[in-house]
Amino acid sequence: MSDEQDEPTGDAWVKGEAGVLPKGLAAAARARLDQQRERIAAARGGGNAATPDGDRPAPRRSPDEASAPDRVPSGRPRPSSAASAAPTSSTGGRDAEARPAPARARRAEPDARPQADPEPAPAQGDVLGLATQVVTAGIAAPVQGEPFLRGPVFAGPYHAAGDVGDAPHLYGRMSNPGFERYEQALATLDGGRSVVFASGMAAATAVLQTLLGPGDLLVAPNDGYPGVLQYAREHLATRGVGVRTVPTTDEAIRRAAKGAALVWIETPANPGLQVLELGATIAACQEAGARVVVDNTLATPLRQRPLDLGADLVVSSDSKHLTGHSDLILGHVSGTDADLVEQLRRWRTLAGAVPGPFEIWLAHRSLGTLDVRLRRQEAVAVAVHGTLAAREDLEDVRYPGFSSVVGFDLGSMARAKRFLATLELVAEATSFGGMHSTAERRDRFGDGQVGPGYIRFSAGLETPGDVVADLVRALDATG
Repeated sequence: MSDEQDEPTGDAWVKGEAGVLPKGLAAAARARLDQQRERIAAARGGGNAATPDGDRPAPRRSPDEASAPDRVPSGRPRPSSAASAAPTSSTGGRDAEARPAPARARRAEPDARPQADPEPAPAQGDVLGLATQVVTAGIAAPVQGEPFLRGPVFAGPYHAAGDVGDAPHLYGRMSNPGFERYEQALATLDGGRSVVFASGMAAATAVLQTLLGPGDLLVAPNDGYPGVLQYAREHLATRGVGVRTVPTTDEAIRRAAKGAALVWIETPANPGLQVLELGATIAACQEAGARVVVDNTLATPLRQRPLDLGADLVVSSDSKHLTGHSDLILGHVSGTDADLVEQLRRWRTLAGAVPGPFEIWLAHRSLGTLDVRLRRQEAVAVAVHGTLAAREDLEDVRYPGFSSVVGFDLGSMARAKRFLATLELVAEATSFGGMHSTAERRDRFGDGQVGPGYIRFSAGLETPGDVVADLVRALDATG
């Protein structure tokens, strides 16, 4: 069967895993494939692309490498020692090794012109450890009498006499010193360049709107974060973008990538917690001519580095683990292509999708504890998973081996509701990654991704035994 079919006018929605290509899409896809293959061939010449057999590409350095040499190892490091009983990825990590001392900070010299914040002081020798990076990322070199993290800057217009380039900041919708500091921190952790947005969905829609146009085809998961699929159905499809939905499996995603302009991947998926062989699947999709975006919200850059595995962009809802106190709505996008990241920055300015300066300051302040928070959450999650997996009255207990989320099925909506109502320490609430343990019946949103009795549990920072005891008591009372 031909890969190009006549479709009814205005029907841009491509149903099913295999789908069909709207008229005219196949030729555009072939041209895009040729360009992608040329790009891959050029990258291979430099030793940075995936090998033909699908091996993970070599880690890619940030374009700002000289000013921000801090690096997190690629792939997913092993969770904390408390979480060692759970399965982990084989990508490995280096978190317990001795680290060289950072270079002595340089004092900022006075200057008559307005200056942006100085770059973070570089480190000597090998990369810094994960915990060190989250504490120091985006922090300017010490200045006598100044705080470690400078306070928020509240400004609409700035003093900006002369030409546009004569001042580092002109207007708050365009830039803010706090944005730049937090973006530098995210760039260090993700391994690229970063743009912060007012929410995770603002970040996601910026990517979708910037990279897709009429005649393009998007491959998106039908079992991942539902907001992306909802936006695709309600807005992209009506503008002539084809949408092909697939389950989060390596085989399905690779097969669906043919003819696609963009493949959207979420792993571990939310709420189903499916985990992919990410490097090989990214390489396969790019071989098919598609760009690849990875939603890394659940893993965080401390457990998975999609840019190092070859992804074109990584998206995150910073409302979850990165800020970790359940009091912020924020998101960001990172990439290694400077032009592409600048397109996203221009979109943010035009769409007005900027966060508030105080929210950015809170986010950067909170980021410094990400490593210790994630370790504690994993200790709680491992304890919960081990206890629940041993029970005979539970079905389908899931945990990807890292991060804070455990999923389990109570078999029916009625039991799930009774279970949630009986909990005392664990709060019934949506979202994940905060310092309080929470649980919810995920199917209450009606998207059909999981069964009516499926519970998504998010581990907090409490004593593991207390959380386990609360869950066990509620399970026993409602069994």
